[in-house]
Amino acid sequence: MTRESTNPPKRKGRFRRLFRLLAALIILFVLTTGALLGYLYQKDLPPISDDVRSKLFDSRGNILATFTSDGRSREPVKLSQISPLLIEATLAVEDRKFYEHSGFDLKGMARAVLVNLEEGNRSQGASTLTQQLARNLYLSHEKTWTRKAKEAVYTMQLEMKYSKDEILNMYLNNIYYGHGAYGIEAASRMYFGKSAADLDLAESTMLAGIPKGPTYYSPYNHMDNAKKRQRIILTVMANLGNITQEEAGQAVQENLNFKPQGQKDTLVAAPYFRDYIRNLAIESLHISNDELEQGGLNVYTTLDPDMQHAAENAVDKEMDQTSDLETALVSIDPRTGYIKAMVGGKNYRTNQYNHALATTRQPGSSFKPIMYLAALSSKEMTGLSVFNSQPTMFHYDNNRKTYQPRNFGDKYLGEINMRQAIAASDNIYAVNTIMKIGADKVSEMAAKMGIDSPLQSVPSLALGTSPISPLEMAAAFAVIGNSGQKMPTTAILKITDSNGMVLYEAPQPKGVTVVEPAAAYVLTRLMEGVFETGGTGNRVASIIKRPVAGKTGTTDTDGWMVGFTPELSTAVWVGYDKGRDIATTDGRRAAPIFAQFTEKALENVPPKIFPIPDGVVSVYVNPQSGKLATAACPDKELETFISGTEPTEYCELHGTGAAPAVDDTQSKVNPAEENRSLWKNIKRWWLN
Repeated sequence: MTRESTNPPKRKGRFRRLFRLLAALIILFVLTTGALLGYLYQKDLPPISDDVRSKLFDSRGNILATFTSDGRSREPVKLSQISPLLIEATLAVEDRKFYEHSGFDLKGMARAVLVNLEEGNRSQGASTLTQQLARNLYLSHEKTWTRKAKEAVYTMQLEMKYSKDEILNMYLNNIYYGHGAYGIEAASRMYFGKSAADLDLAESTMLAGIPKGPTYYSPYNHMDNAKKRQRIILTVMANLGNITQEEAGQAVQENLNFKPQGQKDTLVAAPYFRDYIRNLAIESLHISNDELEQGGLNVYTTLDPDMQHAAENAVDKEMDQTSDLETALVSIDPRTGYIKAMVGGKNYRTNQYNHALATTRQPGSSFKPIMYLAALSSKEMTGLSVFNSQPTMFHYDNNRKTYQPRNFGDKYLGEINMRQAIAASDNIYAVNTIMKIGADKVSEMAAKMGIDSPLQSVPSLALGTSPISPLEMAAAFAVIGNSGQKMPTTAILKITDSNGMVLYEAPQPKGVTVVEPAAAYVLTRLMEGVFETGGTGNRVASIIKRPVAGKTGTTDTDGWMVGFTPELSTAVWVGYDKGRDIATTDGRRAAPIFAQFTEKALENVPPKIFPIPDGVVSVYVNPQSGKLATAACPDKELETFISGTEPTEYCELHGTGAAPAVDDTQSKVNPAEENRSLWKNIKRWWLN
């Protein structure tokens, strides 16, 4: 009896101790879990790569790009800017319980474990969108327990710190869709040439299937695989009630209009300019590559977004994407030296070489204005100086060497003046000019105007045989357009750190006078003739509705158009990377690109005449004699001269020569009258 009465209390005591231990463990687990969750909530997530990468800003303070080692530039879009069909398709195939779980799909994980055990491999995964986002943002894709533990921690933190919509938005802006496209906006534009907001059901389901295997399910690489994946997604969406079976069938049958692979990625803005800024920052400002990619710097630049867009559109319109022909465009504001637009090639995706900086291409006849500026400023020649355009053998280097240039098509014009020579791009006149003033003077002038490339002081320099980059050419012509003043070429205005502290600021631009303004203006007036009847730029004159001066240039391998208005100096080049000969039609692509860019870039800027400086005289001359016109002259032309170099004798071809038919006040034209004459031309340009 006694033994029976003592057993129950002992058994009850053990149960109490076990219960207390279990309760303590549960409380400890809850406290530990709470402490861990509290710690994770307070602990900051690692910085997202795009948050620490330095940003590139345009002249209006808009983010242009970010600096990345792989050259990618993302432009995130809001969830409201993504097609709901794409969102539904992504959730259906990747994480249909996304809005119900807290970061981990426990049922899905258990199901995946069972399948893997049955098949004896790891063919099934159960990663939620949050887990995938954690892995893509912060981790590598190695299959280790350490990585999985970190992934779990980051997944919990993401779920704590962000709403479901924010997580989904981050996922869609960071996931890889193949062929260099990160984020749905980049993918939508690359594959279909449209915004993610405009994707239809067939396009949405096609894109939603790619992230599972960006190479295997790429419609560019394996269309059959991509279509099978699309059918699976459409079936799941129909089963979930997102769409009807009829809609799914129609989407499967839809003929998708893919952009040709490798076509220009229009999402990335000014990629060649971005690379140019990177090199400037590293080489000239001694900012390290790590600082650019992980320092959170803000780099403010001179690039005008509208002008850059105009440049890219002009290139897209005129260049054949299926050809190997390349191009470059760079435009500078002559008044400040600020680079406003830069296109280094027709397709950054397929060719990252920046042709705007290439110092291996001959400028051809587009170099001639630099030589003519040296001639005019020396006052040894004027716009009326005459040479005979005919086959000529030139002797130089103390008669030890000879040079025999030819005109294009062996077309020779006889006795012509500088205006006619510039308009017709006459080579014989150009070489006569350099022989008269000396090649050394031309090289010196080029160096003063901003051409750093080495030039050979030989007669052929007159025809642009020494290679010069498009950027140098644009800078040199900017001197002419800025009344002879050279402004330092500038691309970076300011650099600040992540806290806004200024690390670098460009000095206020100060101009250096290269030639007297009168010489630059006289040359400008002569160069305007390039776009008039008989000029080599006349074929694009109807496109430009404002005063413009310029010069074409053609070699066996290069085509150029370099010109300027009071607001922009622009150089355009076309040619092949391997230096192969270009066809005549290819060489002529530069002028339309120049014209279309100039007109579009300045569409909101009223046409302006080139300002007339002091020291300029305009007089009416007889084109036959080159002397001051009289009332008896049947033809007379208004010509501009540096004061003191104008003709002083009157034409005698149509009179006795005993006395002028008009006095000096009648033959000379004051600036106000010339302005009125120029404005008549502007009206003509406007009405064309």
